[in-house]
Amino acid sequence: MRFKQVSILLMIMALMSFGLPKNIKKKVDKEIKETFQVEMYALASQSIDESISKDLPSEFKADNFFRIVENHNFLGYAYIGQAPSKTAQFDYLVLLDENLIVIKAKVLVYREDYGGEIGSKRWLKQFVGKSQNDELNYGENIVAISGATISVRSMTTAMNNLLKSLKILHSKNIL
Repeated sequence: MRFKQVSILLMIMALMSFGLPKNIKKKVDKEIKETFQVEMYALASQSIDESISKDLPSEFKADNFFRIVENHNFLGYAYIGQAPSKTAQFDYLVLLDENLIVIKAKVLVYREDYGGEIGSKRWLKQFVGKSQNDELNYGENIVAISGATISVRSMTTAMNNLLKSLKILHSKNIL
């Protein structure tokens, strides 16, 4: 029983250790538990040296890129980013396996009246299985959504930037 209490405390501390808003933390926690089928895990910030991160297409900071670990077993990565919509930004999560292959994409918070359809599981499924070797193209291998053109293009660009960044980090043996 004591082990379980310590584990819960460690998970809470891990979740609180990164600077995300509470509502986003809860959504990230839910997605990680469902996707990796775990109850307890830890997020370890995957730091990228600033001299390298400044040249990457995606932004990598201490509070948006994590290694996911369960009982000292490495499960994969979590990347949390923001992309522009028409007048605001939306928050998204990308979960990657240990080989840097996308296993889940999720829009966490969408702040517009229109275009929220990009948050649908069906639309986001098209990113699953993509890796650093893929290039995403709006209207070709990424389906358009009527009324959400700006958000679809933005999410496509964000995913492309992430995949390109992962390719660079992998080629430099950082990941």
